Amino acid sequence: ATETELVSGGSDKQLILWEWNGSGVWNDQLVKSVPLEGHTEAVCAVDAVYQSDEPDLDLFIASAASDSTVRIWSRHGSEVKCIEILQFGNGFVMDVSLSFLPGSNVPVLACGGDDCKINLFIQQNGQFQKTLTLPGHEDWIRGVEWALCGEDLYLASCAQDCLIRIWKVCTKSKQFSGTEDDSIRLKENVFTVKGTDTTYAVTLESVLAGHENWVYAVHWQPSFSKGGSMQQPMRVLSASMDKTAVVWEPDKESGVWLEQASVRIGEVGGNTLGFFDCQFSPDGSMIIAHAFHGALHLWKQASVTQKEWTPEVVISGHFNSVEDVQWDPEGEFIISVGSDQTTRLFAPWKRKHETEVTWHEIARPQVHGYDMRCLAMVGRFQFVSGADEKVLRVFRAPRTFIENFSNITGVPMEKLCSHKSCDLPEGATVPALGLSNKAVFEGDMPAQPAEDEETFNSVSNQYPEIYFQPLILTEPPPEDHLLQNTLWPEIQKLYGHGYEIFCVACNNANTVVASACKASKKEHAAIILWSTSSWKKLQSLSFHNLTVTQLAFSPNDKFLLAVSRDRNWSLWRKEDSSESGPVFSCCACTDKNTAVHSRIIWSCDWTPDSRYFVTGSRDKKVIIWGQCDLSVATEGSTLDSIRPCSAVLDAGDSVTAVSISRVLAPDGRYIVAVGLENGKINFYTWKQSGQEPAPADWTKCVEMDSSQSHALAVKRLCWRHHQGRAGHNDHNNSEWLQLASCGADHCVKIFNVNRFAL
Repeated sequence: ATETELVSGGSDKQLILWEWNGSGVWNDQLVKSVPLEGHTEAVCAVDAVYQSDEPDLDLFIASAASDSTVRIWSRHGSEVKCIEILQFGNGFVMDVSLSFLPGSNVPVLACGGDDCKINLFIQQNGQFQKTLTLPGHEDWIRGVEWALCGEDLYLASCAQDCLIRIWKVCTKSKQFSGTEDDSIRLKENVFTVKGTDTTYAVTLESVLAGHENWVYAVHWQPSFSKGGSMQQPMRVLSASMDKTAVVWEPDKESGVWLEQASVRIGEVGGNTLGFFDCQFSPDGSMIIAHAFHGALHLWKQASVTQKEWTPEVVISGHFNSVEDVQWDPEGEFIISVGSDQTTRLFAPWKRKHETEVTWHEIARPQVHGYDMRCLAMVGRFQFVSGADEKVLRVFRAPRTFIENFSNITGVPMEKLCSHKSCDLPEGATVPALGLSNKAVFEGDMPAQPAEDEETFNSVSNQYPEIYFQPLILTEPPPEDHLLQNTLWPEIQKLYGHGYEIFCVACNNANTVVASACKASKKEHAAIILWSTSSWKKLQSLSFHNLTVTQLAFSPNDKFLLAVSRDRNWSLWRKEDSSESGPVFSCCACTDKNTAVHSRIIWSCDWTPDSRYFVTGSRDKKVIIWGQCDLSVATEGSTLDSIRPCSAVLDAGDSVTAVSISRVLAPDGRYIVAVGLENGKINFYTWKQSGQEPAPADWTKCVEMDSSQSHALAVKRLCWRHHQGRAGHNDHNNSEWLQLASCGADHCVKIFNVNRFAL
């Protein structure tokens, strides 16, 4: 039978029973969901079994929550109700597992929790009764799971005492009860089920020791159908805080359980905590595990040597709100930063002899100790990022990244490399107690010991000075490589702000970077300009009273626009450059009398001709302002002519991001993408028709449906400046535009937008 049902529990205190009633792809129409409410705290474990004998009562569900209860639910037809609540006083149950006693249809429930004992409940007369307690573990029990193998029922349990225990439940035949001999026997726990007079014995089959830290999960390989009957492989997978996942099997000859294949992962230098959970694929040929940092790890069993498991390409991404996203100037990759304290680089993977192009994380240039807030690309392979600290940090790509980027995306090296690339470092590493990525050059790498040399496992060997290993990649790297072999060296720190950095922007000539920090006073709200050649401070622009939320240079680099929490915007014009660099002066702004926005302005952007700019605010308004005409303005004068050129567009929800495409619609209209706090992204076109702003100048082209939108607020929108699609050879095809978006729902999305459909 195909699997069409799924039950999940979450921190929203409810369970959801999902039923998929179609074929093909999962989507909203084909999935029916039934919420099960009753728990008063987060649900932490759930299990379900079908009661095959009685078709009307076809599902049993057990759920454990932080409210110290386990609830039993049953489904009759389409109705699901809670039939029993098991109270655990002040204790917590960490995991539950349901099955049926061997040779019967009597449900049995195993609960493992913080009392270090496994409690077995058996349903008698319609009630689950505590029948047996299995002691043995010496710390909190983290996982329990049943497996039915032939006539016997097995239970695997794991705990924070680093051990896994395997228990066996079998029917105890009557005749042995009288003949007591002196042979050594395992201690048996015996119980009888009322009404059936069958006696069952529970014995400890094996204790598996091999992990060096808490074992968080233990799972049996799923049973499969063979010759018309279900076969249960005797194979167990465990995941532990010691950064390993281990496959265990009983030895063919002796029957003793052994560590069959220890899939040990090289996450040595990463700042990770080990594995939280793991699963076998249905046929047992693959293993997936997930780590505390939200990352998935996938391994595949080698077809030749069964003992060997190789890491596979797996999807990855941020595990907290994504705060900013930028295209590289050539439009061939995107970089994003998030509250998960990482900077990640995604690019299209072009496989040889295949047309399909998929996007993957191919580098993690920065793994930080502070939540990341913003970034700006400074040319092709250099960026400035800001986090919840007072410093801006500048990173440059190492040589290994450029080579691997070329291998994975198919962009030729000649196109990427300049003559300077010979003096680039190999990679970067973070010193043991540092926060900065330090460049690693070819001479710095530790020599690999020869095969036959004995390596003494001294403390200094376990914690090497340099974790970086140069790798030649032809496919996206797995998680452990991302963590320690794809960092970019930090080449500069920029000091000058008094509070946490909030926004940063770079001009199109890549000569000036502007940044601003969180501020509640005017003196802290100043924008600082930096030279990218010397990384010296050029100028401080003081105007706003509260945090500047976004900065944008005009495409012609003549203007810098700032929008702020104080509900105003300011426009700065570039005057004649001095020796040290360009000088900007304020040429237009809004104040109490001229402001149109009544709440914080979150976002701004420019039209491609540098004549108009757009602002979007929490007050749900989007306004286009102009015209920024330089011919009228004399040196040093203010541009009084700048006023709203568009009617106020009501976006329907707080506007958190706006972006204008550098390519116009076929009819010459500006294409504006608007991101909202509810996660929606809408597309509009706009063109000034007459002297007075008219609502008819706005056209709403596309409203995204919920399946494509973000689930939470859109944080940033960024159009790719080129036509065609990244990774495809359709650059001369003027039909497609690409928009990158990121949101508080941990997602980065890339949309292909058809210009002619707008």
